[in-house]
Amino acid sequence: MSNILITGGAGYIGSHAGKLLGEAGHRLVTLDNLSKGYAGAVTHGDLVVGDTGDAALVSQLLGDFHIDTILHFAAWTIVPESVAEPLKYYQNNTSNARTLMDCAVRHGVRHFVFSSTAAVYGMPADGRCAETSATAPINPYGSSKLMAEQMLRDACAASSMRHVILRYFNVAGCDPDGQIGQSTKGATLLIKVACEAAAGTRPGVTVFGTDYPTRDGTGVRDYIHVSDLADVHHLAMRYLEAGGDSRTLNCGYGRGYSVREVLDTVAAVSGRPLNISYEGRRAGDPPELVADSAQMARLFNWQPRYDQLETIVRSTYDWECKLAAGQVRDGRATA
Repeated sequence: MSNILITGGAGYIGSHAGKLLGEAGHRLVTLDNLSKGYAGAVTHGDLVVGDTGDAALVSQLLGDFHIDTILHFAAWTIVPESVAEPLKYYQNNTSNARTLMDCAVRHGVRHFVFSSTAAVYGMPADGRCAETSATAPINPYGSSKLMAEQMLRDACAASSMRHVILRYFNVAGCDPDGQIGQSTKGATLLIKVACEAAAGTRPGVTVFGTDYPTRDGTGVRDYIHVSDLADVHHLAMRYLEAGGDSRTLNCGYGRGYSVREVLDTVAAVSGRPLNISYEGRRAGDPPELVADSAQMARLFNWQPRYDQLETIVRSTYDWECKLAAGQVRDGRATA
């Protein structure tokens, strides 16, 4: 079993990865400043409240817990906010990541799994992205992540540490066991927003653009269930432990759903009509963004378990109903 430091492990994706890894028997310590995460969402191991940019604290944790693997989730992720406050994103996503990497190399950490994003691709011409596609981010969020990717590659090339960089597409869904979920306030992700509207905690949902060159005029995205993504992190760790070379891999299902298809599915699962408003396209939104994840699936022999849109939506809606009913305390379900 590995000794793992999970940064941002009280947040949405990190907490789901922590749950899976804890259930698998790994020894975990979570570092999170709780600016977006919830202490209750940390279901296994120790929680240390602090920041990845605190070199003294990170060094202490790496030594005290004999860390051999880092899973780095801690980041700001809201694209419009990154445009309005770019230096905030470069500080947290790039500078703090550099501090973490420096500490990792100095303490002989062997394996580093890094959360990146499809935003590094910008607006691909054909809407599909392979790992060999050009990287051309169009916002500070994507740029901050791409810079951190390059730093990690260089750090590993100059040391014995090896890495897997995972470029997420659209993460959605919640823990199928219903223990944890996405509790983020003011979330902007479509499936959560639509399920909030269905659960009555948001007045409605807005569709931005109905004239894209897609099958129904709305944007198409590749949605991956958060629990399947957590499994990918576990497989990435096992790959590195088995001596695998450093890699950069896409994480998605390789197929997309339109905004209309998502909203229709939310209405069908909830049994409630949605209050939908329509506005023009948002600047920088590509018509389609779908992953070519064949390399990751082949390398890890990955078999997703939750890759149906209805499954993703149902787990999200069930969690939103718990939130609406007051059955969640500090990020963990109480009923």
